[in-house]
Amino acid sequence: MSLFPRYPPPISEDAGLHIAAQIQDWQINHGSMLKDIRSQTAESVLCYPIGVSVFPTPFPRAQFDRALDLQSIYHELYCALAEDEQWISSVIEDLIPVHPLADALWEVHLRVKSSGGYANNTNKISLGIFRSDYMLHVEDERPTDGEALGLKQVEFNTFSCAGASHADKVVDMHHHLARTGAYDCKDSSISTTCLPQNNNIENLASCLAEAHAAYGTHKSAIATQTAVLFVVQPRNFNIADERPLEYALWKQDIPVPAYRVEFGGDVMKYTSLTKSRELLFHPPWREGQPPIEVSVVYFRAGYEAHEYDGTGKDARIQLEGSRAIKCPSLLAHILTFKKVQQCLTAPGALERVLSPEKAAAIRSTFVQIYPMDESPRGLHARKLAMDPATARDYILKPSLEGGGNNVHGEDIPRFLAEISPSSWSAFVLMERIASPEVENVLMSSKGIDLGGVISELGVIGGCLWRRGEILSSSVVGWSFKTKFEDVEEMSVVKGYGCFDTPLLFS
Repeated sequence: MSLFPRYPPPISEDAGLHIAAQIQDWQINHGSMLKDIRSQTAESVLCYPIGVSVFPTPFPRAQFDRALDLQSIYHELYCALAEDEQWISSVIEDLIPVHPLADALWEVHLRVKSSGGYANNTNKISLGIFRSDYMLHVEDERPTDGEALGLKQVEFNTFSCAGASHADKVVDMHHHLARTGAYDCKDSSISTTCLPQNNNIENLASCLAEAHAAYGTHKSAIATQTAVLFVVQPRNFNIADERPLEYALWKQDIPVPAYRVEFGGDVMKYTSLTKSRELLFHPPWREGQPPIEVSVVYFRAGYEAHEYDGTGKDARIQLEGSRAIKCPSLLAHILTFKKVQQCLTAPGALERVLSPEKAAAIRSTFVQIYPMDESPRGLHARKLAMDPATARDYILKPSLEGGGNNVHGEDIPRFLAEISPSSWSAFVLMERIASPEVENVLMSSKGIDLGGVISELGVIGGCLWRRGEILSSSVVGWSFKTKFEDVEEMSVVKGYGCFDTPLLFS
């Protein structure tokens, strides 16, 4: 039974084509695009529109507001955990031998620690840009309204949190279409009053600017200014999501200089450390001028194992061991692992940090997540995962970002049979979330289609802390992504899902 049997609103073919044409023009004019890096030359480059929903997708207002309210509790939890090296070590110790990224990051951490990089970092301030992702969950077998829907966490992301700029642009697009009457028809309930506003770009820039201010003036005698440094991947196709944050920093009332450097060799080539560990940036276009002291390192690269060859490790060590404020710090980066999410579902894990009331509020969003190790719970999970009859109710997840890495349902037994049981502990087994039935029209490079969809709300927050003490905490905004129900992954930039806007209802 569908919660929304008359959605999306019925429109004529001509009206649908008119909306599609408006969407195309909006995306071209507002940079809602991905760069085709294979086509790039010094003279030109091709781009293609990112996937979007044609109509906003219904979502209960109460659950939307609840997700935003929970973010401050998650900040309190994750800021405390990011300072707890012993707990993090205990969580990932079994992961390190079987997980290349965990192994690389922990090696970097130990090398920074042994070299005195942490001890000499007098700032001790960290910045977190965190995103908590949720899906609606049907609490009743035959729901009739939004009251039957719960909110369940898909994952908690502490690294990069891409998509914020894209989300802003698509929200503005749906507001424009609603404002201009593109959705007007007899049965349409789409109006701007039901579409929440979003301001990710400005608010994220404000978070980075606040950290920049907290760093203070330059400490190095040879630098003359400070700046935020974006650490990015080479051949980056997602610049329409990253660049707006840089532009917004330069447009602050007091402009915050922002530059970018590619992770790996370019970090080693264009940055250096002083004896007192100030991180200096030497832009190749400023040859002969004083270096720039880095106030904040914002990582948009370094989340894949292949990036940590010898040079990649050296680059992360140089950045991590500097006085610059990291977003995120290496220990906070590790907290994005699914193994951490699984461990937090254990009895008493939240109460180590949070009050019983706050712990209960967060725990209400959890589904069952099992380890895949040789513990009693892990052995139980292995039985569930290897039985096709029970595996269909679960998702097998590694601690990897970017989409396309999970194994779903009945594919799990075959996948596990093809890899060594010694590597099973690199995964967690997560209960599937039972999403409600909703239909919508999605538009991407694959075409325009109508079908059943599933949406994911990501609440984005910014948090600045020193040694576990929260200096500031805020909800930056949110992203909203939707995919067809028969598509397993949600990543938009990889072509699975589409950016969307929630159509709030009571």
